[in-house]
Amino acid sequence: MSDLTHFDAHGQAHMVDVGGKAITHRVAVARGTISMSEDTLGLIQSGSHKKGDVLGIARLAGIMGAKRTADLIPLCHPIGLTRVAVSFDVDTESCAVHCEATTECSGQTGVEMEALTAVQVALLTIYDMCKAVDRSMTMGDIRLTEKRGGKSGDYRAE
Repeated sequence: MSDLTHFDAHGQAHMVDVGGKAITHRVAVARGTISMSEDTLGLIQSGSHKKGDVLGIARLAGIMGAKRTADLIPLCHPIGLTRVAVSFDVDTESCAVHCEATTECSGQTGVEMEALTAVQVALLTIYDMCKAVDRSMTMGDIRLTEKRGGKSGDYRAE
């Protein structure tokens, strides 16, 4: 278990000590997709959903989710985010909405979990707002696509 940093030498879960790590600028980008019926996507695009601006509310939910990550993930450090951006790309050909979240901080630990949480919460919000008209929506392909900063260096998904 030595490669898994959230476990001590005895296999017990613990919060990683980041106190000795250098403060660096850190960035993470995550993406995910929610697929739905053509009618549901039409409601979202037209802005005619009776619950309001689905993507606008989902954007705010994603930002809020990023800010609350340490409250949701037991061993995640609370960090001072300096930026959270959530954007959407409506894909009419695939009847899907793609979400991208970018998180940034200057700190001793990364912001990958915050970016991933932002994407998932944003997609869950879309589901919640549209479930009355389409319970068959599916979320998937949620992944880290980029990470910059910190001791482990940069990462970019292929």
